[in-house]
Amino acid sequence: MVYFGRVLTAMITPFALDGSVDYNTAAELASYLLNNGTDTLVVCGTTGESATLTWEEEYQLFQVILEASAGIGKVIAGCGSNSTKEAIMATNKAAKIGVHGVLQVVPYYIKPPQEGLYEHFKTIAQASPELPLLLYNVPSRTGQNLDADTVARLAEIENIIGIKEASGNLDQVSTIRRLVPAEFQIYSGDDSLTLPMLAIGANGVISVASHLVGKELQQMIQTFSEGEAQLASQIHLRLFPLFKALFSTTSPIPVKKALEMQGWKVGSPRPPLCEMPSTTKQKLENVLKELNLIYT
Repeated sequence: MVYFGRVLTAMITPFALDGSVDYNTAAELASYLLNNGTDTLVVCGTTGESATLTWEEEYQLFQVILEASAGIGKVIAGCGSNSTKEAIMATNKAAKIGVHGVLQVVPYYIKPPQEGLYEHFKTIAQASPELPLLLYNVPSRTGQNLDADTVARLAEIENIIGIKEASGNLDQVSTIRRLVPAEFQIYSGDDSLTLPMLAIGANGVISVASHLVGKELQQMIQTFSEGEAQLASQIHLRLFPLFKALFSTTSPIPVKKALEMQGWKVGSPRPPLCEMPSTTKQKLENVLKELNLIYT
């Protein structure tokens, strides 16, 4: 089974001043992240503003990030859709491009029942049986939860190898861990819940904060795995204000602003996302200063 590591970064998509995708900055950022704590890049997920990207932009991003990460890390492509047919087409194309895996979100807006969700993911997996697939449960975005029993059924399919669990429900995570094989990978979809989820059997995190503190997240997970729970807790508590600040308004607005404060030209989010309010921006800036992530 493919292992994607402990810290996976849900990578932002940089935009130029005219709103087009800035592929050069994307490649530069990808290389930087993989050399600063990230094991695998998750491209064109929620943080990558996939909802406002065209498929052609996404396919080009997959190619650009693959080239930038060659020899230093893996790439997971966000290929989810609320249309099973469209998700299959995107997954097959991403497989031909050469990505190492795909992320498949629970179909949004439609709110299919659990049996519909099972058939959706099974059909996608069977259409590209050689490509590892990560499920993505984020009911706050999709309007529907992927139940633990359904995850357990899907875990029986050979190339469905794990889940990004962003329900915020630790009881659900515990139930999933009880029901699935030990090799089935569970990743926290919330930076602030990474340490609690490690305690109940998660493997790591698909992170937003790793744009800024990838090495620290690696250290936290490593120390916890070595039995140093108190030290891991200290790292978690030190980073906790950052975790919350990065979700003080809709993600990825705050992390793009934080990167801008560090000197990255990543551009503004695409509409209907917007810039941060000045008061929220100031609070984010204060947190970054406290952690020595910016100097002014």
